[in-house]
Amino acid sequence: MISTQRGNAAYHDQSPGALRVTAVSQLLIDDELLRYIWREYLHPKQYEWVLIVAYILVFLVSLVGNSLVCFAVWKNRHMHTVTNYFIVNLSFADVLVTIICLPASLVVDITETWFFGNTLCKVVPYLQTISVSVSVLTLSCIAQDRWYAICHPLLFKSTARRACKSIVVIWVVSCVIMIPQAIVMECSSLLPELTNKTSLFTVCDEHWGAEVYPKVYHTCFFIVTYFAPLCLMVLAYIQICHKLWFQQIPGSTSVLQRKWRCSAAAPALGRTARVGTSTVCAEIKQVRARRKTARMLMVVLIVFALCYLPISVLNVMKRVFGTFKNTDDREKVYAWFTFSHWLIYANSAANPIIYNFLSGKFREKFKAAFSCCCHAQGQGRAMRTRARASTDTRKSLSTQVTNMDKLSRISAQVV
Repeated sequence: MISTQRGNAAYHDQSPGALRVTAVSQLLIDDELLRYIWREYLHPKQYEWVLIVAYILVFLVSLVGNSLVCFAVWKNRHMHTVTNYFIVNLSFADVLVTIICLPASLVVDITETWFFGNTLCKVVPYLQTISVSVSVLTLSCIAQDRWYAICHPLLFKSTARRACKSIVVIWVVSCVIMIPQAIVMECSSLLPELTNKTSLFTVCDEHWGAEVYPKVYHTCFFIVTYFAPLCLMVLAYIQICHKLWFQQIPGSTSVLQRKWRCSAAAPALGRTARVGTSTVCAEIKQVRARRKTARMLMVVLIVFALCYLPISVLNVMKRVFGTFKNTDDREKVYAWFTFSHWLIYANSAANPIIYNFLSGKFREKFKAAFSCCCHAQGQGRAMRTRARASTDTRKSLSTQVTNMDKLSRISAQVV
């Protein structure tokens, strides 16, 4: 209290000129500090420009690709299958996280600052974790559906109605179990002395009451949203592969397939033989189609596992074991986290590419969508050209009529 009074007395003893000098010097110090912060922290470094380009590329591919997936399934009724419904749900979650979360993540990774306020600090991470949960639960439902359809077709009949109900349950469960993430996220400043001067170095991070809570939460989060579903899906696809590739498929290795090829020789056989041939061919086509679908879904699962592995491991190391609290190589840790964040969004962009290369139906519909857009643009240009041509024709006709009227008047005057 005494020191405060002394400070106030000394402050009142200063002249106005001295106060102005002090204020100017303080402004200069703050200006120098802000320039230093901009140069060292905010202005993108060389590798960060590469990161910016990579983020923009992922944003465009993910937005266009996943929108095309939704459009292709919605537009074509023969693609309204159970697996495609789940794929559309996966694409919708990817579009959501791409639009809402990717721009904020890019800004934070480059500037190390949260500029978007306390409300979005709760909303954006919450939506991001919902997207993770929706993705992994959707992939689990796809694996379960394929497992029943191929390994135990008589135990469970999957329908579009059940798929829609499952999708609703997936979103409700994801929204509920991720509520703690929204509650604990808060904004804070790494440099409290700069709180009233600038929003730089404001971070959006978790604030738990006790140290044990984040350890329990992130351990459960890792098990529920990554490790356990991944193990179950791997087991399911192992059984699916064994059923489709290693067990004897009707006609695949028997005399029927060698004798009853789907060829022109079929008309020479009797009616019964032709029926048997068509049955075997239908079975072979069905198995081939199932193999293609299973191959595509396994690639989607592998890419998901690889893209989410780094951030899952880093989060467990940071939140559960506290590995990075006293690290000396801060730049290296920051680079790993930045790359792992980018991988999450890269997974959203990778799925449509996988569908395009491994699914003939999706590839065909993607081409049709692009050709439809190009055709529409060409039709628009043709219509504009025809409109201009008709306008020019009308103008020339009106000019000719005017000239004819003038000639008739002149001839009448001469007569």
